[in-house]
Amino acid sequence: MANGRRRRKLHLSKIYTFKCVKPSVDEDDQSQIGGPGFSRVVYCNDPDSLEIHRYANNYVKTTKYTPATFIPKALFEQFRRVANFFFLLSGILAFTPLAPYSSTSAIVPLVFVIGVSMVKEGIEDWRRKQQDIEVNNRKVKVHRGNGVFEYMQWRHLRVGDLVKVEKDEFFPADIILLSSSYEDAICYVETMNLDGETNLKLKQALEATSSLSEDSSFADFKAIVRCEDPNANLYSFVGTMDIESQYPLSPQQLLLRDSKLRNTDYVYGVVVFTGHDTKVMQNSTDPPSKRSRIERKMDYIIYFMFGMLSLISFIGSIFFGIWTRDDLRNNVMTRWYLRPDNTTVYFDPKRAALAAFLHFLTALMLYSYFIPISLYVSIEIGKLLQTVFINNDIQMYHEESDKPAHARTSNLNEELGQVDTILSDKTGTLTCNSMEFVKCSIAGTAYGRGITDVEMAMARRKGSPIADQHGELDDSDDETPPVKGFNFKDERIAGGKWIYEPHSETIQKFLQLLAVCHTVIPEVDEETGNISYEAESPDEAAFVIAARELGFEFYKRTQTAVYLHELDPISGQKVDRSYKVLNVLEFNSTRKRMSVIVQTEEGKLLLLSKGADSVMFARLAKDGAEFEEETREHVNEYADAGLRTLLLAYRELNEEEYAEFNEKFSQARNSVSVDRETLIDQVAEIVEKDLILLGATAVEDKLQTGVPECIDKLAQAGIKIWVLTGDKMETAINIGYACSLLRQGMKQIIINLETPEIKALEKSGDKDAIAKAHKESVVQQITLGKAQVTSPGGESEAYALIIDGKCLAYALEDDVKISFLALAVSCASVICCRSSPKQKALVTRLVKEGTKKTTLAIGDGANDVGMLQEADIGVGISGAEGMQAVMSSDIAIAQFRFLERLLLVHGHWCYRRISSMICYFFYKNITFGVTVFLYEVFTSFSAEPAYNDWFLSLYNVFFTSLPPIALGVLDQDVSARFCRKFPLLYQEGVQNVLFSWRRIFTWMFNGVYSGVIIFFFCAKALSLSAFNSAGKTVGSEIFGVTMYTGVVIVVNCQMALFVQYFTLVQHIFIWGSIGIWFLFLVIYGAINPDLSTTAYEVFVEAAGPAPRFWVVTLLMLVAALVPYFAYSAVQMRFFPMYHNMIQWIRLEGRSEDPEYAAMVRQRSIRPTTVGFTARAAARKGRASRERQQNGR
Repeated sequence: MANGRRRRKLHLSKIYTFKCVKPSVDEDDQSQIGGPGFSRVVYCNDPDSLEIHRYANNYVKTTKYTPATFIPKALFEQFRRVANFFFLLSGILAFTPLAPYSSTSAIVPLVFVIGVSMVKEGIEDWRRKQQDIEVNNRKVKVHRGNGVFEYMQWRHLRVGDLVKVEKDEFFPADIILLSSSYEDAICYVETMNLDGETNLKLKQALEATSSLSEDSSFADFKAIVRCEDPNANLYSFVGTMDIESQYPLSPQQLLLRDSKLRNTDYVYGVVVFTGHDTKVMQNSTDPPSKRSRIERKMDYIIYFMFGMLSLISFIGSIFFGIWTRDDLRNNVMTRWYLRPDNTTVYFDPKRAALAAFLHFLTALMLYSYFIPISLYVSIEIGKLLQTVFINNDIQMYHEESDKPAHARTSNLNEELGQVDTILSDKTGTLTCNSMEFVKCSIAGTAYGRGITDVEMAMARRKGSPIADQHGELDDSDDETPPVKGFNFKDERIAGGKWIYEPHSETIQKFLQLLAVCHTVIPEVDEETGNISYEAESPDEAAFVIAARELGFEFYKRTQTAVYLHELDPISGQKVDRSYKVLNVLEFNSTRKRMSVIVQTEEGKLLLLSKGADSVMFARLAKDGAEFEEETREHVNEYADAGLRTLLLAYRELNEEEYAEFNEKFSQARNSVSVDRETLIDQVAEIVEKDLILLGATAVEDKLQTGVPECIDKLAQAGIKIWVLTGDKMETAINIGYACSLLRQGMKQIIINLETPEIKALEKSGDKDAIAKAHKESVVQQITLGKAQVTSPGGESEAYALIIDGKCLAYALEDDVKISFLALAVSCASVICCRSSPKQKALVTRLVKEGTKKTTLAIGDGANDVGMLQEADIGVGISGAEGMQAVMSSDIAIAQFRFLERLLLVHGHWCYRRISSMICYFFYKNITFGVTVFLYEVFTSFSAEPAYNDWFLSLYNVFFTSLPPIALGVLDQDVSARFCRKFPLLYQEGVQNVLFSWRRIFTWMFNGVYSGVIIFFFCAKALSLSAFNSAGKTVGSEIFGVTMYTGVVIVVNCQMALFVQYFTLVQHIFIWGSIGIWFLFLVIYGAINPDLSTTAYEVFVEAAGPAPRFWVVTLLMLVAALVPYFAYSAVQMRFFPMYHNMIQWIRLEGRSEDPEYAAMVRQRSIRPTTVGFTARAAARKGRASRERQQNGR
């Protein structure tokens, strides 16, 4: 062996389940290799191979554009929007004689708006480009020949290259592990970038390559890898490696790109997938495109405006055609000043129909100002700035984890204010996913005196004085500092006193099993000597910590053994013991258990197993179930207390039995077929039987801080809350009580398949009959539930629906799901137990599509990704289960309690701001468009614009664009404190009262009214009389400037009336927009008349010095805004909306008056909802009814 580094051969299959010695591979197992989906052939260390050119290089591109495609693709993205496409057509037509204004004035605003959006797109893509450059230019050591490794940039890697990756470096591609710095060729890998999990994964090389320990060992290395084609499955890999003989490859040898090498000095490997063929890039699909309901409704408004624009253009063209035809009647010129006897086709009385059609095209361009050209870009800017406020909200910052809120998209900000139903995961979302060992049952005796959150809630329901007892426990003399993961208190076995218990030998085996049966990796702090544990799940870490605290400290792991400091019951001293690990039978969701086979120092072969009670009790030996009845009872009690339970059992194996098992197990592991995992499970079934029961563990996943209070506020806001969890029904129900989703007195509709008839039928084994009976039972229970809810008196009761995963599968079938949804939405809370990830997504889709209302899904794990992507809004919790949910979410927060502020405060504000912003945009453009249209009417539809070309173009871009952006970012109808104090305010968004068609048309009518007032005031006040002291009458240029000034001042002052929360920014934008108009008028009017045309000196010489100009402007302002002011005053005083009522409370200083505030808030407290406030209201209601009955 190289330099004597390897001291012995290791049968690695007897450690961590994978056989790495030369296997006897069955040809049938390899039948897939070379077939469809398994066609990749990699010639290792052969740079001259022609095969490498068939495969992708290692250059990775995540950008949306390239320099060549940026302009065409970005333009395509912009002109997919119907409004932008319309303005493009108008801009093209502006270059024809049909245009009522100059082509430059038509194109410049469009270029500006499109340009701003493209610049935003370009900046975002440039940031992605910078990231790509950084990643592609990273360096890794690559074999250059003759055993020499040199640094090479990642992007130059090719399939078949040999690489050497050193500690704390990322893997540059998907690599087959050949050897490592460890003599048994293992390495530790961190996959946080792939699946978000922080725990380390163990990988192993084939023993055939594990001796390649130095650079020089690869001088003549040659091998051929045949494997599956690129795919997105992170957890599977099928292939073979030919090195003299053929060896099977599995996921245990595959090192994935973007994972990191940890706790290992270096590894050698061969590249099999590069660039976009790697599994991480295969997984990097774009999330589903989501658009808010307001944005989709805005499209309909634009379509409506297009219809109205086309209609008035059509009507105007008809009148124009009629008047043009009548201009020359019997050779008499009606409108002689137009010279109809000598005109172009546009006014030719002999071709009136054609003239009318051409006028229609001209009118479409002229009336295009009814559509706000800057609407999209202004809303994008507003939403982007809203996300800045969300991301920087200090009250949604979690100091412990140093994680602020993060809005990963700005498209759905206003949707946060319209959520009707929240679908939540439980573990890690409502709870901390930080497990604490609390109780255990050993040899039929229950240990652990701790009181859980759920037990406290149960005690409160029953009126028990357990809180006082809990206080007494807390005041005990135990001054031991708290240990994370361990909250176990019982003087009978703590401190080594378990040796005096009647079943001390069983307790010893129980604790040994906790310390040995796991895949935890210990890490020793070199400075302090303290041991910390890297575990695949919080449960595993809690078990190992509990064993340590009770006298069985796990301190070292090798690939052949685990080492403990054990408390010897005879001597009472700590002794060192080792257990040789022969096999690990891994946990999965089908097996629901994990086992290890170990050999003790005395040579005994032991199978140590832990798993769910649903599978473990059935595997007990007849003489091994001595404590089964007591243990069952304890497990049920623990589940009632909201604890997660596992059963612990063991058996002793003889050598012949183990040898037979190991041979079959090795064959199953070496199988190169799709059903490899099934074969492994079948072999494991052979040995995992006839177990001897030791006891059960109970760990608590504590509720996150503030969860009950948050749920209470969300319930008061009228939001329905569903919990979708994989836990047992009993656990989920009790967690529901603890977090106020359920309460005493709430009627529970439980749908399960636990009836004696169903159980008897299940024993018959007839699958078709069982499935039919299951479905009929579920349908019947749903029907009975609906009848109960809709019965007389049922509507005044609060109901909770609780259904398990097996029943849910039938409830989600096409012919049942509508009935199930009808029952579910009638209930105050819904809890779906034992739900699979797919079921979570299907339930979310059912609620979203069935109710047609906004759904929000919140979760923290990879199993929640489907649910998050299916919901209208996906919120990821950045918790202990990694970042995969966060990476798939629209918004990330660190704690469930932040959902209250996110929805009730930011959601309400964003909804109000965006809806008001859109309404105002259409108001101001209709005001402007009406003046243009009426001027057309008074000029016999001659397509003569009322305003100068640049007045038309800059109206939306400069003079009225900034105030609505400030409104969309800064306005507040109610402060954050009042939003949370009066949660029912949130229903304004759920019921969409601020963006209803009634409100939209009201604003449109306001725009029509303002436009009519402005036009007729100007027309009547400025006609048929001298305009100034010189006796000059008003021409079209003065008339246009006066009317335009009125429009700019009126729409900006309308904004000033509409704003609820003035800041300095609003003042600057509103009054500054008016000031900019006058400044522009002076500067533009001073330019050469060839450029300024009708605006030349019109303000300085004509309008400005004339008192009538200022009087008319003032009168227009008053006349246009008085009706809105009066309407708002009457509504505020006599017909206040809910936010108006809260404003009155604030105005009158009665916010601290508890009686008055409670009276207003009472509207949001309904006994039929969930939350502790509703619970108190229901209790108060019951007491009131009882008093009334007694009074009778």
